[in-house]
Amino acid sequence: MVLAGLGACTTMTPRMYANHKGWPLSKVSVDLQHIAKGASDGKSDKFVRRITLAGELSDEQRERLLEIANKCPVHKALTGNLEIESELL
Repeated sequence: MVLAGLGACTTMTPRMYANHKGWPLSKVSVDLQHIAKGASDGKSDKFVRRITLAGELSDEQRERLLEIANKCPVHKALTGNLEIESELL
């Protein structure tokens, strides 16, 4: 479910930006992989995200869209200091 949220957010955020700028982005595809590491050895899990941008975009536009994808809210939450407080009612 976490990967689904990250994938959806990653496709929507650059699409909205490209639409706002009038850039010819025709399709965004995201392939995600979760690599689980051993918690006992202190290593973190890893997400691998491969983003495919379709359309006649310049190299500069493609780089900017990657920057924008990295600013999607789910990406920011996963890479920031995240604290979850749970309360049973």
